Amino acid sequence: MADEHQFIEDGLQRSQINEFFEDELGRAGYGGMDVAKTPMGTQIVLKAEKPGMVIGKGGKNIRKVTTELEERFDMDDPQIDVQEVDEPDLNAKIVADRLANALERGWYFRRAGHTTIDRIMDAGALGAEIVLSGKVTGARSRVEKFNRGYIKHNGEPAENVVDEGQGVSVMKLGTIGVTVRIIPPGATLPDDFEIAEDVEAPEVEQAGADGEGVEELLADVDDEAVPETEPDLPGGEPETVETDPEEVIDEEVVEEVIEADETADGDAAVTAEPAEEEPDLDELDEDVESEAEDLVAEMEEETTDEDADDEEGA
Repeated sequence: MADEHQFIEDGLQRSQINEFFEDELGRAGYGGMDVAKTPMGTQIVLKAEKPGMVIGKGGKNIRKVTTELEERFDMDDPQIDVQEVDEPDLNAKIVADRLANALERGWYFRRAGHTTIDRIMDAGALGAEIVLSGKVTGARSRVEKFNRGYIKHNGEPAENVVDEGQGVSVMKLGTIGVTVRIIPPGATLPDDFEIAEDVEAPEVEQAGADGEGVEELLADVDDEAVPETEPDLPGGEPETVETDPEEVIDEEVVEEVIEADETADGDAAVTAEPAEEEPDLDELDEDVESEAEDLVAEMEEETTDEDADDEEGA
């Protein structure tokens, strides 16, 4: 069987054993149990308000309970130890059963709740809470709470420090669930603290020699010896210069332009090739005039030929 299934089986068996003790030992003031498996068998510690009724005359009742556990729950050699509850008003299970019985006998729920929680606090509890849920006074179900003192609802203290017990009250209109939570006296909570009284604080040595104070130390400091530094932090006040935005020239851009010009001049001086000689303008004019004269002569010849063709055709 897997571990998860084993945990479920153990929890289910524990709940069934608890219900069995509630039915069998209800009149004896059953106040809970602790189950521990040992190599010799199963050790069960019962808490009861009246241990004599649990044991019975000559141990008759305890033997009956032991035999029932072996047959019904298949337990190997169960060993039952009965302990008496020192203060029943601080046991949540006993208080819940008492309150449930009081409601069944006809007590008004507010009177029963306030009376029960007052008895718990008078017993020395640090805090208590009673929750009644069900058809308390009418056909509609609701929840009624009674609080006193300090109570924990979650976390590790709620599991290890708070004593919780449930009871059931069967009424004509329906069933009423009773839940009681109690923090016993002397419980240690993680948020507790103590104030130590009559404790002398250790003496603190002064920074200066011969017990000089802060003002005397500051008076000895020479103002001129401390250099004045300009504030480098963003909170310091920067110097403001009144200038026209148009007159502001980006120095980096100017430097880049100067460097580019110097580089261009140097490259031209090193890698420049000899330029071709420019043609003479007079020679160009003569060439243009000769070409123009040739074009005019060709046009005149074409015109003369066209006129001669026209005459022949006429």
